[in-house]
Amino acid sequence: MNLVDSSGWLEYFTDGKNAKFFIQVIENTEELMVSTINLYEVYKKILLEKNEDAALQAIGLMQQAKVAEITSSIAIMAAKLSYELKLPMADSLIYSTARTHDATVWTQDADFKDLEEVKYFKKNYFN
Repeated sequence: MNLVDSSGWLEYFTDGKNAKFFIQVIENTEELMVSTINLYEVYKKILLEKNEDAALQAIGLMQQAKVAEITSSIAIMAAKLSYELKLPMADSLIYSTARTHDATVWTQDADFKDLEEVKYFKKNYFN
């Protein structure tokens, strides 16, 4: 199972320089899950930068994957991981969701860089 972080989704939607790293994972919806935190972050970013129609269209595509709700056990695990690994709240919730579902996190977010079961791709600003 795979969980693409918001940074990967946004790279995919904008056809950014690193989109190639996320295409196959995102388009394999049978093996893809989405955290409700990712829905929030992607919707908000696209709403701010484009409009509500574009944001709703993106969310519709994301919801073709398995959507993982934030449960109380995920929230508690996230708080512990946030404390231990010094992760921001959203990142710890996403990482805990992935761990709970035995999923690999695909991301460009450096907060995930050295964590287990993470495929990290450095954000490419210049190529």
